[in-house]
Amino acid sequence: MLSKNHVVNSGRTRLLALLFLVCPLVSFAQQVEVQVEGDYPNLQDNAEAFIGEIEGRSAFSLRRYAPTAVGQAEKALRALGYYSPVISWRVEEGDEDDLSSLKLLITPGEPVRVTSRTVEIRGAAASDPQFSDDLPAHPAEGDILNHGEYSALRDNIQTRARRRGYFDGRFVARTLEVDPEARTAVVRLIYESGDRYHLGKVYFDEGHYFEIGLLRDFVTFEPGTPYHADKIARLNRDLSNSGYFSGVDIDARPSNAVDGVIPVQVAVNRRDPRSISAGIGFSTDVGPRLRGTWREHWINPMGHKRGAETELSAPRQNLTTWYELPLDPPMTDLIRLTAGYQREDIENVESERFTLGQQWQHQLDIGWLQVLSIRLENETFNIGNDEKGTSSLLLPGASYSRLSVDSALDPFKGYHLQFDVVGSHRAVLSDVDILHVNALAKGLFTLFGKHRFLGRVQFGGVATNHFEDVPPSLRFFAGGDQSVRGYGYETLSPENDNGVPVGGRYLLVGSGEYQYQFADKWRVALFVDHGNAINDLFDPLATGAGIGLRWISPVGSLRLDVAKGLNTELGGEWRIHFSMGPEL
Repeated sequence: MLSKNHVVNSGRTRLLALLFLVCPLVSFAQQVEVQVEGDYPNLQDNAEAFIGEIEGRSAFSLRRYAPTAVGQAEKALRALGYYSPVISWRVEEGDEDDLSSLKLLITPGEPVRVTSRTVEIRGAAASDPQFSDDLPAHPAEGDILNHGEYSALRDNIQTRARRRGYFDGRFVARTLEVDPEARTAVVRLIYESGDRYHLGKVYFDEGHYFEIGLLRDFVTFEPGTPYHADKIARLNRDLSNSGYFSGVDIDARPSNAVDGVIPVQVAVNRRDPRSISAGIGFSTDVGPRLRGTWREHWINPMGHKRGAETELSAPRQNLTTWYELPLDPPMTDLIRLTAGYQREDIENVESERFTLGQQWQHQLDIGWLQVLSIRLENETFNIGNDEKGTSSLLLPGASYSRLSVDSALDPFKGYHLQFDVVGSHRAVLSDVDILHVNALAKGLFTLFGKHRFLGRVQFGGVATNHFEDVPPSLRFFAGGDQSVRGYGYETLSPENDNGVPVGGRYLLVGSGEYQYQFADKWRVALFVDHGNAINDLFDPLATGAGIGLRWISPVGSLRLDVAKGLNTELGGEWRIHFSMGPEL
């Protein structure tokens, strides 16, 4: 029996909490069966987890094991605050085909409750709201004692201290006093933080090849900044994601501190300068396609890059080359010079386009990514042999986008917003006046872990004084995997007298999708798409609906859809759509 005013030592408390937190909750088809009187599923699960799997024992062996099983069950209940259970047992002998079984019947009794909770932060951390605020609320006064919650509260304080640089912190009081007879527990945690450490100057080891100014642009904190582990983690992540290095090692140990200031030593290993990759893909929009990429990850100590990308499919072939100059900060800001060629032959619309341009990418303080661009574009097009032309355009433009997701591969919630505008004027190296606008919004949220809802809205418009001179690349087409399913790729648009889609002045598309996860990495989907490319905002829109299957592969979501276009007069029919890539 435990004595009154028993003080649970830290070792026992840690053991009980650890066992409770990490032991799996298993389903038992074995020789020990636990039954808890009343509605206590957590107690039964924890008792089964403590006892573990027992198989292949005789009735005699189970009788010898019974006291051990009872002791394990008592520990399991004590970890959840039930110190006075009544446990009886019996062995049921099996026949020739069935094994014998040990049955434990548990009456939990009255639980121990927390009657006092004292959690006090002293020292510099007491005036640090991000340290002292929002500490775990449990165990609270009146709660049934849970040793796991007590351990989590204690560990949370220690973890915060390490993350926020209170490396001299210690508990001056750390007790959990339990009186099993009175069924009371007193929690007392007093933490003396000491002073907070600060980050010092960042030093880069020699032999890295790059200009020191470029590397220092990756550092987002000044010397003297209060220590936070996230600042070191971000520096490591940004250097690793730069594409310059195969390895990054950052030494910011508090043992190296001088007067509370930690010097930051960074060692980097330069990666191979070049890489080549190729891949094969497929979608019902363009069929099989081959992609190839050549990259030169660094070409000089200033960190300049260059590369080329190509995509080859039956309806589209393109080649793009680029040269990139990092700016400050190099994680987000850059200047990119581009040149490209693209040929398309889709639904009787042929085009051949050459482009030469420049982009300036900048991350705004409000979180949006801004891309300002200017490109010179020459396009020769033939639409159904009825409309032929050549356009030369100088197109300045601006793009603003924001992506927020909780996971890059398979997000549970998030959104993607994008707004693009480009224009041309006959007075400046252009054949036609154009103002082209495109806006896109996507959203995703998940309920109860298995129910996902996706929405998509897209609007586009082109203003011009002579639409016939607008090249196909700046007109709007709808239909296909990423637009309105149940219709052919880019078949939804106004048609000429011969029934050939020629592209519209406006684009209106909306989509709603529900997904249910029925197995790990697998979901079934129901969706409705509604939209069209039109010349008048009051023109009819097309609707498609269907069912789909989703597999979350190691490289992203693979989507197989069966859709029915509901507007047969607009080309709606049963169609299979296959695509892959991010949902946002």
